[in-house]
Amino acid sequence: MIYKVESTKSLGEVSRALEAAVEKYKFGVIAVLDLKAKLREKGVEFEPDCLIYEICNPQQAKRALEVHLDISTALPCRIALYKTGPKVVLSTIRPTAQIGMFNMPALQSVAEDVEKAIVAIMEESR
Repeated sequence: MIYKVESTKSLGEVSRALEAAVEKYKFGVIAVLDLKAKLREKGVEFEPDCLIYEICNPQQAKRALEVHLDISTALPCRIALYKTGPKVVLSTIRPTAQIGMFNMPALQSVAEDVEKAIVAIMEESR
């Protein structure tokens, strides 16, 4: 259900590599949530650095949304980058696992295509 890879690069290096890979695979970065900063803003101390990238491929999103608008609840795709010890972890929920919750076989090929791209993005970013 979760796809995860580790990197020995710094969080900043992985973040820059991720942004380049996202563009290469024709996705776009919709938003980046700095979880540590956001929680601190709300008065909650949270120590680990964690960036959550919301990414989307508009053509793939359109394909999925045309099948059923409930898919909008699973969009955009998210990739988390966080420090654990000396490593940076890149983690995502596999699109095929998310789509499986909708019980819509027509979406399987879209999920597989998106997952293949996201795995490549993460592997290239590590």
